[in-house]
Amino acid sequence: MRKLLVWGIGNYARRFIENQCNEEIIGFIETNKSTDTYMGKPVYDSREIPDGIDYIIIANSYATEIYNWCLRLKIDTTKLIFLYGVKQQMGCTDSHIIKSVLSNANYTIYCAEFGIIDQTFVKSDAEEYQMLNRRSNFAIQEQYMWPIIVDKYAPAGRIQNYFWQDLWAARLVIKSGIKNHFDIGSRLDGFIAHLLAAQIDVTMIDIRKFPGEVEHLHAIVDDATTLHQIPDESIGSMSALCSLEHFGLGRYGDPIDPEACFKCFENIQKKLKKGGRLYLSLPIGKERVEFNAHRVFYARTVAECFHTLHLAEFSCTAEGKIEYNVDIHKYDNDSHNGEWRYGLFSFIK
Repeated sequence: MRKLLVWGIGNYARRFIENQCNEEIIGFIETNKSTDTYMGKPVYDSREIPDGIDYIIIANSYATEIYNWCLRLKIDTTKLIFLYGVKQQMGCTDSHIIKSVLSNANYTIYCAEFGIIDQTFVKSDAEEYQMLNRRSNFAIQEQYMWPIIVDKYAPAGRIQNYFWQDLWAARLVIKSGIKNHFDIGSRLDGFIAHLLAAQIDVTMIDIRKFPGEVEHLHAIVDDATTLHQIPDESIGSMSALCSLEHFGLGRYGDPIDPEACFKCFENIQKKLKKGGRLYLSLPIGKERVEFNAHRVFYARTVAECFHTLHLAEFSCTAEGKIEYNVDIHKYDNDSHNGEWRYGLFSFIK
């Protein structure tokens, strides 16, 4: 059997392993090594790849960056098999080799990424359909072909971090019995939709334009750093799920301000009335800024910044699982490259 390494230790890598392959996977690679093992196998730094490897599977969304990094390190790019994230086939492009290395499921994903439809099951399925079909109106016609190949090996949806984050916060808001809620930049198609289904009136502030009007949803298109739109001590229920970590980095067209998120932390506390509840989700781990994507916080930093509020619950979600009532210092040294851990904070004023 040929020996493989998988570049990445996030969701793409996990999915590749779950779909299996036809060769021996001896370990994983990180561009900058952050852990010794993943899924029971060793993790290698990209600068210390062992000899004797036949192919490296790039199961990572930063594929172009990895390709350029390999050129810099003089890694043989003909041994690289890219599954995602590049606009054209790079590295090894021999379809016979790639098909022999990957499982049917992984090869189908590869074909979907690069539009190689003729080498998938669709062609044989179409031939079988035409042979069995007896209804002329439903005969396959070339101009109406719409081949979709990714669903055959896909699970029935995915339970990921945002799923748990949105469900966690929505349960708490609905359980509180509040009828009017205020939000800063959370997901419309997740958390906000949950609240609207419970007929809770939601007022959202977001610097981006809203896509349309929805019953019970009130939109304010503005920068939420100062919350000047809201009177002090007027809010009984407020949330910000995976939004405040972006403030002041310019990613969404907002002004550059290293203190923006911390200013918003302070202003949120002024807007809550006594007994008001706040629900936050923020990336936690080893504290840093990953410009211009987001900041990662120590959980204790978040708790300390909201010094006028009582921390009622601190939970976490990572790798599609949720962990309730976590010690505030548990993940202080977690670098968690490529797969983020979100801290879920419930505060009461």
